Amino acid sequence: MKTDIQIAQEAEMLPIREVAAQLEIAEDDLELYGKYKAKLSDELMEKVKDNKDGKLILVTAINPTPAGEGKTTTSVGLGEAFGKMGKKAVLALREPSLGPCFGIKGGAAGGGYAQVVPMEDLNLHFTGDFHAITSANNLLAALLDNHIQQGNELQIDPRQVVWKRCLDMNDRVLRNIVVGLGSKMDGMVREDHFVITVASEIMAVLCLADDMADLKKRLGRMIVAYNFAGKPVTAGDLQATGAMAALLKDALKPNLIQTLEHTPAIIHGGPFANIAHGCNSVRATKTALKLADYVITEAGFGADLGAEKFLNIKCRMAGLKPDAVVLVATVRALKYNGGVPKAELSQENLQALQKGIVNLEKHIENLQKFGVPVVVTLNSFITDTQAETDYIEQFCRERGCEFALSEVWEKGGEGGIALAEKVLETLENKESNFKPIYENCLSLTEKIETVAKEIYGADGVSYSPSAEKELKRIEELGMGDFPVCMAKTQYSLSDDQTKLGRPQGFTVNVREIYVSAGAGFVVAVTGAIMTMPGLGKTPAAYGIDVDDSGVITGLF
Repeated sequence: MKTDIQIAQEAEMLPIREVAAQLEIAEDDLELYGKYKAKLSDELMEKVKDNKDGKLILVTAINPTPAGEGKTTTSVGLGEAFGKMGKKAVLALREPSLGPCFGIKGGAAGGGYAQVVPMEDLNLHFTGDFHAITSANNLLAALLDNHIQQGNELQIDPRQVVWKRCLDMNDRVLRNIVVGLGSKMDGMVREDHFVITVASEIMAVLCLADDMADLKKRLGRMIVAYNFAGKPVTAGDLQATGAMAALLKDALKPNLIQTLEHTPAIIHGGPFANIAHGCNSVRATKTALKLADYVITEAGFGADLGAEKFLNIKCRMAGLKPDAVVLVATVRALKYNGGVPKAELSQENLQALQKGIVNLEKHIENLQKFGVPVVVTLNSFITDTQAETDYIEQFCRERGCEFALSEVWEKGGEGGIALAEKVLETLENKESNFKPIYENCLSLTEKIETVAKEIYGADGVSYSPSAEKELKRIEELGMGDFPVCMAKTQYSLSDDQTKLGRPQGFTVNVREIYVSAGAGFVVAVTGAIMTMPGLGKTPAAYGIDVDDSGVITGLF
């Protein structure tokens, strides 16, 4: 059996000009990065801004398990299926982070015959967007420490610096560090921290900004520290906005590549959904809606994280209205949720399936609370049995969901036609009455409690003393009307990754609160979630190589 990277490397890609032509994009509106990658120009976005919007389809999933779910694979395959059916469709997806590529997860370009290409470029440096974000973030950190060194006119309290440096790599030893060691000329000694680039506020800001003017406003209001009087100090106060914007000028433009079957794919931005808001850029999604009749986008990890944030944060801020949601599951993952060890998932086990399907049930209920029609799809494996598939289909239909099998990993677009037909049928026959599940006017604690109870199924929320103190400060600063961005494990509906299925009788523990004033949301860090991941005992990096001809191997 061929690996994903072998399939991708054997693909015959079209020149990106030809892919763009499917969306009626002229070559003059492309900024080329070689033959197969391009950025979309600002002029293009201005040209299409008055076009009628297409239909917006969100792809999400149950909680991820070691058995695999295939959310991106399903997204790509659905786009390919629309293409096979002669529909004008485009994908709007996130860019992968280097951290997981070299860590445990591997590549993030889809899989099998439902991939975006060139997959090696996408998974590695791509068009440099993440490097630009990293540079802008660390420029701000350097300007902050330099300001303190050069007399500290703003009276920044070094004990209350909240801006963190970042790196797009899993590197646990950088979570908590000390800077400024050495002589007096080497800066003030203070504690500092790193987050992974995809958890940085600049990533969130770039993904939520409408244009350069909006980007600069958001960058300028990012809080970097508090002064000795307890007042916030912003990036604008440090005169950092212009230089950061200059570094981000090209990164702000969405990227265009293609699937294995040449469906256009706009790939831009990549905040993690377990520690950030988990959606591709607003610019990419809005541009895609002006270019095609059907836009397939996704939000990271399970629906309790990515979909919740897509619906409560991104759609609220950008004025987007999803027309349908595709919820991805697998027989194997549901049996894993029912307590079956990974080594035994290939065996039929209806009892375990019945026990584990409560995870799918909760995600269906959650999505229906937002008023959006739901289509459940099973990402098919050869070991699935008819009895298992029939049971899940009946379960979904009893809960008012359409259902379809997806065989896109094996068959590409052809394997996604049944799903595409169900999505089209849903778009035609069911109206989306989308509405976020909480109003801006609620207090921050009420918003956090709403997500914890309504989405996770918690009994309540507890706060550390420092989190309670920070909540009070944020509301006093006038930011209590911001939506909340929950940082939580992706592996469970609770904040404890060992609690599978549909946990009950638990409390969500909020240990840290901070405001992302530029992005416009408040982050609540729960349980043991880390904003700088670490590498496992056997990182994926061990299996990645490049031969004498420059051919990369091991990116899954």
